[in-house]
Amino acid sequence: MINKLKENYGFLLEEALLKEIEEVGVFKQIPEGETFISIGEKLNAIPLVISGAMKVFRIDANDDEHILYFIETGDSCAMSLACCVNGTKSNIRAVAETETEVVLIPSSAMDEWLVKYKTWRSYILDSYNIRLNELLETIDSLVFMNMEERLMKYLSDKVKIQKNTTLDVTHQQVALELHTSRVVISRLLKKLENNGAIKLARNKIELLNF
Repeated sequence: MINKLKENYGFLLEEALLKEIEEVGVFKQIPEGETFISIGEKLNAIPLVISGAMKVFRIDANDDEHILYFIETGDSCAMSLACCVNGTKSNIRAVAETETEVVLIPSSAMDEWLVKYKTWRSYILDSYNIRLNELLETIDSLVFMNMEERLMKYLSDKVKIQKNTTLDVTHQQVALELHTSRVVISRLLKKLENNGAIKLARNKIELLNF
């Protein structure tokens, strides 16, 4: 585990802190598609992602899920940080977008390190700032983008996260995550294919010239 910590966090955190993370952190593997954090769950640890990626949702009154942001290798989840600090229950759901490995940091250690290590304080504050900017991007896409633009952003984000220009995803899955109908998504995907932006196959979408 220490090698992965050094590889992904060594340029951010000092050696002494990395050793403490290895000592107190709990390693966990999360299979693709598995829920890592549920709504209403009491959190007593925060995740540091050492490989893979997770998507973070809010759920509305109709049980529809709205993607807030992705967390990738080298990231942590701002929402879980807030819950740990304040001792509150989770108001988000986090699901592994790909097979993901995390190190869970107990809240007691997190509090201690905020005082003990300047690099840890900087990392936590930067994490909040990055997630805030991503939330603003999400709001902008909902307010200012039409569905075709939102669809292309969604596909582009997926490609960046999965590091693969061919996505294994159905039209129905895309529709659910963008909160529209499968018919609308299928029509827009066909339009994008005709325009040379993507190539469609059964349960696959390939982004061209990405």
